[in-house]
This record gives sequence, C-alpha cells and structure tokens, in this order.
Amino acid sequence: MKTSLPTLLLSLALLAPAACLAQAAASGASAAGATAGTPAAAPPAAAPQVFPTKPVARPDGKKWRIGYFESGDYSEYPRTLRVTVDGLQKLGWITVPTIPDGLSGKQMWEFLADNARSDTLEFVRDAWWQPGNFDAAQRPAVRESIKQRLEGKKDIDLILAMGTWAGQDMAGMGAPVPTIVASTSDAVGARITRSAQDSGLDNLHARVQPERYQRQVRLFHEIVPFKRLGLVYEDSPEGRTYSAVEAVEQVAREQGFKVLTCNAPSNGIAPEVATRNALECYARLAPQIDAAYVTVHRGVTPASVDTVAEILRQARVPSFSMLGSEEVKHGLLLSLAQADYSYVGLFYAETMARIFNGAKPRELSQVWIDPAKIALNLQTARVIGFDPPVDILLAADEVYEAK
Repeated sequence: MKTSLPTLLLSLALLAPAACLAQAAASGASAAGATAGTPAAAPPAAAPQVFPTKPVARPDGKKWRIGYFESGDYSEYPRTLRVTVDGLQKLGWITVPTIPDGLSGKQMWEFLADNARSDTLEFVRDAWWQPGNFDAAQRPAVRESIKQRLEGKKDIDLILAMGTWAGQDMAGMGAPVPTIVASTSDAVGARITRSAQDSGLDNLHARVQPERYQRQVRLFHEIVPFKRLGLVYEDSPEGRTYSAVEAVEQVAREQGFKVLTCNAPSNGIAPEVATRNALECYARLAPQIDAAYVTVHRGVTPASVDTVAEILRQARVPSFSMLGSEEVKHGLLLSLAQADYSYVGLFYAETMARIFNGAKPRELSQVWIDPAKIALNLQTARVIGFDPPVDILLAADEVYEAK
C-alpha cells in the first residue's frame, strides 16, 4: 500500500529523536553489561553518564596520538575532517585557528598537526596514509605500512579512516587500535561492520544510517511518480556500495519502477577522467529517463555538479541528490539530508571523546539518522516545469531560487 506524503514526512521527522534516544540507551546498556559481566538490570532513571566526553589525557599523562587514513582524494573527506575538528573544539579538546578553504585531506592534516593546540591530544603529522588517488594497486603496501606502524612502533592511539577503502582495510587488519570509520556510504553493505548494531570488532566503529537511501528514493518517488529512474555509478563492488545500488533496486521492486543505469568508471583513474565519465553517462541517460538519483561518485564534485544539474535541467529531468542540500544549491532539484553538517562532526567527535574516556568503540552506538530536512531548488523546478506539491513547499527547510 502506498504511503501518503504527509505520513512519510512525519515518519522521517520522528526517526531522528528516536535515534538519539537509542544512542544514549545503547551506550549506557553496553557499559553496564561490560562492567557486570552478566545481563544487567535496567539502570535507574537518574544514572550518571557512563562515557563522558570531557577532555582527558592518557592514563600515563601524555597526549592521545591520532592518525589519519583516507581512501583517496575526495572532497567529502576534508569536509568531514573539518566538522569533526569543529566538534572537538566544541567539546573543549582542542583549539584550532581558522582552517583555510580548499585544502586536500593531506594538506588539512598537516595544518592540524602544525596548528592545533591541546593538552590532551595531537594530530600526528607523519601518521597519514593514502593509497594514491584511489589506486587499488597501492592498497596492499599501504595496509602493510599502517600495520607495521601500529603493531611495531605502537605510537598511535586512534585512527580516523575516511571512506570505504580505508574502513575495509582497517577492518581487514582487525583494527589494531581504536578506529573510527567516517564518510562511507554503507558500512554494512561494504562489510566494514557486521551490522548496524555491532561492528564485529572491539576497536571498530562506523556511522551507520539504516535505510537512509531507501527513504530517500521512496520520498523522491512519492514526490515525482517516475517510471524510469536514472542511476550513474561505477559497476564495481565499491561503486555499487557508494551509489547504494541495492537500496535503489529494492525500492524499485517495491514501487514498480525501472532503473536505467550507466557505468562510469572512477577508481584508479585521474579525477578529470572520472568526471568526464560521469558527465557522459548523465548526458546519455537524460533522454531516456523521467527522474535521476544523483549518487556519490568521484566524478561528481563541487566543481562538476553544476554541469550535471544543467544536463538534467536541459532535459527537464527531476533530480534528487544522495549527498545533500549542498548539491541542491548547485541546481539539483531535491534532497533529504542534514542542513547542518556540524551534527555529523559532533557525532564523530563525541565518539572519539568517549573512547578516550574509556569506552570501547564497539560499545558505542553506530546508528545515526539524519534530521528530516528537505531542500528544494525552485529555479530548477520552474526550468523543468515541475510544480512542487504544497506538502513539500511547507516541509522544505531550505529553498533556493537559483543555482
């Protein structure tokens, strides 16, 4: 039975506070069980927080040493690192001068290593790893280098692993030190974590957003009852994970629409080639589809998303951004994502802080539900001849009048 749009929007809005309650309950319950060694009784309502986020030094009085491992050059990685640092500042762990715009992951890491001030933690300048620019051939050597550093020198206390490859590689080596996997589309589908509820490794934690992409596609189909949805992705295990292909196919079966795809290789090639492949795919699909789900792809960047949006606008094709409202600003029609990315950074920062305060990564809830925010580009709606339902206009938190 088809869900009405108001009901769907209400259910999305209700999920976020429920997830916050689950986060607190999971942290408290897992800690109680670990302390007692047996199933614990329900704690009293006024029980103190088990894993605080206050700044603390290591038990030996020294600073916690943090390393950074990213899968390649991708704009979301430094963006996620930036908001995580902002979160650590809000929690009182560090002070950092204004981070310059336009830095790569490596440049930002070096800036933090040189400029962050803290009595309790440090960003280790030479503890930065990357297998080239998504170069699969370099992954084994990078894995070995990290393993030797963590198990030999033993001078790193926590690793921030950015992206699917980094998360997979840290999980594959058993996460020798506490590891927080960030900026990955589907940690469960990529087999980084065992499930949304359990990472499977004591030292591993990855943010998981259950049914996130199914919810996006269901909402898009409710707003725009399309029959042929376009999907551009690299046809590889990683590419299918980045683009949530299984989630899209699941909703297609439920709702009875077709998915038209185009393979746009992206890994192990120059960024400009990945961008050209993505643009060619969107241009090829545009005349054949009546809606497009613009997914995470290495070729769809802040510099190229305007061109993607223009291709779809010229073809009068409604579009939905998987990534979020930032791409709606650039001309895509719709998105459902957090309007303020700082919430994500605070989630990672609080996870780090709780680990430094004694929690095992596995004990902390991985579940994150985006606040229910709708972004709409009215200029794009006018160009393609789309008349937004009144429900959407009322529910939209961000409305843009132009690219």
